Amino acid sequence: MLSLSTRKIRATSSRENLLDLAMGPNRRRKSSETLRRDRVPAEGLALVARDPDGHVIGTVRLWNVEAGVSREGVPVDALMLGPLAVDAAHEGKGIGGALMRAAIGEAKSRGHGAILLVGDAPYYERFGFFAAKAQHLVMPGPFERSRFLAIELKDGWLDGAAGILIASGRKLAMPRLRARPETTNGIVLEKHVPFSGYSCSVVGMHRLLRATS
Repeated sequence: MLSLSTRKIRATSSRENLLDLAMGPNRRRKSSETLRRDRVPAEGLALVARDPDGHVIGTVRLWNVEAGVSREGVPVDALMLGPLAVDAAHEGKGIGGALMRAAIGEAKSRGHGAILLVGDAPYYERFGFFAAKAQHLVMPGPFERSRFLAIELKDGWLDGAAGILIASGRKLAMPRLRARPETTNGIVLEKHVPFSGYSCSVVGMHRLLRATS
């Protein structure tokens, strides 16, 4: 039985491995990555699908952005979806569709007005995404106009919106590393600091796992 979850769970490593396999080595070079880099996903909108053994087999996240400005010059709050990825061994089982419907439903229930994405129109149109809704918006880098799609969760939310998408989500908390670890009688002391809802050890940590996709 497939399970979907929006809870804060320790799925970072499994999710990143899945994305590397599904999206390839160039996934971090895409224009949409600019809107996700060093940012935390929108509250409650990081979803994973797990198999009966608890393995992550699908993932999708949504990110806070400003979708240009309105006719009055006011930034238009929206969400950027992606990437959506499913383990190749589980393709064709409706997992991607289940993740999409869950993500859209959760975003709507949380009061968001619109979702944008870059993807294949024939697939995403079934969920209500169309290029016409994003026709006056642009990505912060190269993109294919026909693959830049949007859905309104509130009628007319993107009417008059124009301009470039800008990341507006909360930034990842980066702990300050000490130049020299504290010691007592030759024993290194570890200090644990909060990191995206969890804790991690500062001492001996060569890099931080970033919750990006």
